[in-house]
Amino acid sequence: MPSTADTARTATPEDAASRADLPIEGMTCASCVVRVERALKAVPGVEQAHVNLVTGRASVTFDPSAATRATLTRAIEDAGYEVPQANTTSVELAITGMTCANCVRRIETALRAVPGVREATVNLVTQRATVQFAPDTTSPRALVEAITRAGYSVPNFEAAPAARADAATRAEVLGQSEQREQRGLRRDFILAAALSVPLLVVAMSHGAIPGTEGTFGRWLQFGLATPVVFGPGLRFLRLAWKALRHGAADMNTLVSIGTLAAWVYSTVALTLPGLFPHAEHGVMPHLYYEAAAAIISFVLLGKLLETRARRRLSDAVRGLVALVPKTARRVTDGREDDVPVESLVPGDHVLVRPGERIPSDGVIVRGASAVDESMLTGESIPVDKTKDAPVFGGTLNQSGALVVRVTHTGSETALARIVEAVEQAQGSRAPIARLADVVSSYFVPLVLAIAAVALLAWIAVDPSATGFAAAIERFVAVLVIACPCALGLATPAAVAVGTGRGAELGILVKGGAALEAASRVDTVLLDKTGTLTEGKPELTDVVPDAGWSAAELLALVAAVERESEHPVARAIVEGARQREIRVAQASDFRMEPGFGIAGSVDGRAVLVGTSAWLGRSGVEAARLEAAAERLAERGRTPSFVAVDGALAGLVAVADRPTAGARQTIASLRDLGIEVAMVTGDRRSTAEAIAAELGIDRVIAEVRPEDKAQVVASERARGRVVAMVGDGVNDAPALAGAHVGVAIGTGTDIAIAAADIALLRGGISSLPVALRLARRTLRTIRQNLFWAFVYNVIGIPIAAGALYLWTGWLLSPVLASAAMSLSSVSVLTNSLRLRRFAAA
Repeated sequence: MPSTADTARTATPEDAASRADLPIEGMTCASCVVRVERALKAVPGVEQAHVNLVTGRASVTFDPSAATRATLTRAIEDAGYEVPQANTTSVELAITGMTCANCVRRIETALRAVPGVREATVNLVTQRATVQFAPDTTSPRALVEAITRAGYSVPNFEAAPAARADAATRAEVLGQSEQREQRGLRRDFILAAALSVPLLVVAMSHGAIPGTEGTFGRWLQFGLATPVVFGPGLRFLRLAWKALRHGAADMNTLVSIGTLAAWVYSTVALTLPGLFPHAEHGVMPHLYYEAAAAIISFVLLGKLLETRARRRLSDAVRGLVALVPKTARRVTDGREDDVPVESLVPGDHVLVRPGERIPSDGVIVRGASAVDESMLTGESIPVDKTKDAPVFGGTLNQSGALVVRVTHTGSETALARIVEAVEQAQGSRAPIARLADVVSSYFVPLVLAIAAVALLAWIAVDPSATGFAAAIERFVAVLVIACPCALGLATPAAVAVGTGRGAELGILVKGGAALEAASRVDTVLLDKTGTLTEGKPELTDVVPDAGWSAAELLALVAAVERESEHPVARAIVEGARQREIRVAQASDFRMEPGFGIAGSVDGRAVLVGTSAWLGRSGVEAARLEAAAERLAERGRTPSFVAVDGALAGLVAVADRPTAGARQTIASLRDLGIEVAMVTGDRRSTAEAIAAELGIDRVIAEVRPEDKAQVVASERARGRVVAMVGDGVNDAPALAGAHVGVAIGTGTDIAIAAADIALLRGGISSLPVALRLARRTLRTIRQNLFWAFVYNVIGIPIAAGALYLWTGWLLSPVLASAAMSLSSVSVLTNSLRLRRFAAA
């Protein structure tokens, strides 16, 4: 299983440049999501584009030779939305090697070519460069690398004013955007509510309050409503106009048309009452100013509650980012300096005192301590660390001072990789969301048509001024109650909370598609070694054939096995060491995966492997088959040994089941899941371990490359398969399953190989992951159900379909309140996932 560090090292600049994560402002509903995705996918070179309404971000995969971040930003802006630029950060870099003006131009050109750089100025006299850049796009380290590639160097690199790097920057930018949005909504809501409340009192008093009847009261309503419609309500009008310019319609269109219809009708009735038939008899036409103002107030309240709930959805990422300290104590030639974490580079030495968090991944060069790694591994007991032991950024140094040599920084650290995976998962879409996408793309035009039909139908029934006023009221109510906010939030809200809760429990889910697939799993295939067992076998038996002693046989076997990195080989070598047996040096070593190994020891040819493999070499192993079978029945893994072409004996190792494996199998069965063990071990050995763990079905003697065939056969019989393994030999099977599950740690999460990584608790976390997936999908279905039912029921009532039978009519004011509460109810239902318990 590739480590996080290895994954980071193999990434190239081109790989990194082919993915952009863009913040978007102005999206309010599912229709917005569809329109932005269409705009992005229309850009030449864009391969994939996923937009998340909850996080307000677009994740785009593209060909950097055909598209750029700028072209993506332009496409979003042309669709009527905004891509806010992060606060520009300035950094000053000392440069050596410059000799002339050409050097200056070369460095400035190299720096300006870095994505996110706003301006770069190089001074030949002071030998320094001043660079302004967007911290969510690039980092000081990228600037230094650009200078180095240009042929110059930056000694003693320090970026004192530099911004937080990578995940920390994204979290801060997101937090600032959310706070800015929330402040604006709070201000607008307070103003709208302050004017709407007295307006509602005046309008609904019908003259009961002295001075509110007649011309004064009617103009008072105008004076109270107009600042609301064209003040706080201006945000909806602007967004609706942008959508209209691009031939589209969305939630803002519905709100704007509804409020403007009520305001325009009321203003005409106020200023030109003679246009209405009953005015000549002294009957003034009814005004709907209170509906226009109340609609905006309720919609703003709903949006304010949404932003507060959405901020809670980001807590998982912010909580992880907060674990990394902002500064580090760098040690240079015996001098200690407090520097920003972003200025650290591989090779730096940092001092970490007791009670401080380790600033970046590294290796201890001096000192010893106990380090709390629970944030990565979930283990509550601190891990003892001494010289040469690895440590990870964000973990807590408890007892002793440590000097750590930095090995990985920024996005290459274990914690940053986990944060990135959680962000990507929260930005992904579950397949079930396609239904909402399809509906929302037709929804707004359909609602406009229904509203128009309702308007014309009510006018046709009663063409009088009273009937026209009622028709306007139905028209407005339909537009307002139909806003598809809840529909657009149904899936991403649940996915964001579900994946965030999973991260808190040490379960890393790759995205919405993985969650949905995991919720339907009915068959789990479990690798044995390292999954069901500890993966650390021990030498248990040495059975010499006639003419051999146990010590002599083990010495030869251990000499050959010492050349192998296989866990069984290490167990045999360790067993020989514990028995104080001298192990010679082997030569001519060769290995045949799945069968055995061979080598030469002191001039003697040694084979260690299966009986069939020895048989292919002309060695008859039949006389020890019975002994091997007895060992296998006891859960041992026997290997046959031949020396100089003759059978010499057996060696056997055993691997202990992991703690809690039996309980895990029982929990999976309680979920109605069929469990099978897939292993390359002998059938008798595998069946012995399976019996101990309570597994009925065993698929044994399967070579690593054949495990994918086992997965394929299970899928062929209609099963939804989860394959659980270590992510190396099992990688093809993990990729071939509906859900690939890797057993890992914080530094070995197998993001590339699996859909789900169990970072804590090993196999015992698997039932928790599957229960979380089922719970998340159930929440998505609940959200979609209520969003659909709300519109299916609400629109006809708003149109007046029940009036003939029940006399029920839904006022625009109540429609706006119901619309806002529907979105809040979807978010509240999703947030219940935060209470999901592992037990």
